[in-house]
Amino acid sequence: MKQEKMPKLVKKRKKRIGRGIGSGKGGHTVGRGQKGQKARGKVGLVFEGTKTKKSLIKRLPLLRGKGKFKSYGKKPVVVNLKYLELLPEGEEVNLETLAKHGLIEEEQAREFGVKILGEGKLSKPLTVKLPVSRGARKKIEKAGGKVVAVPKKKEAKVLKKKKKVSKKKVSKKD
Repeated sequence: MKQEKMPKLVKKRKKRIGRGIGSGKGGHTVGRGQKGQKARGKVGLVFEGTKTKKSLIKRLPLLRGKGKFKSYGKKPVVVNLKYLELLPEGEEVNLETLAKHGLIEEEQAREFGVKILGEGKLSKPLTVKLPVSRGARKKIEKAGGKVVAVPKKKEAKVLKKKKKVSKKKVSKKD
């Protein structure tokens, strides 16, 4: 058997930089050279020295206009009234019924919420238990249906806190 064809039995470890002389990479400067920014720490990703006129950051376009401070948060899934026309008369409209009839995906609805907007006509009386726009509310009530007010997530949290506080007050009086 030739020596060059024998399997390797010894694995060489990587050099542990900055762990003293016995680590395999010097002691004192450990391969960073002498002095300077790169010897002392990491340089930021967007750092380009002290130049300002032609730096990358200066060349990028600014976000301008009215909505520049607007958050890019999650917005609710929109369902227009014209799609509620597919539901049977007298149906209670909530996340489950909309998902059952294939108007929305249930996972998205649970994550982002659902809002009903007033585009289109509605001729059937329905009971809606979801957030609704003003126009949609008028059209639903005009068709003989009703809208049950459902508080938004933030409002629901505030209502829960108020209920807890009121229970505590009652118990103190007794």
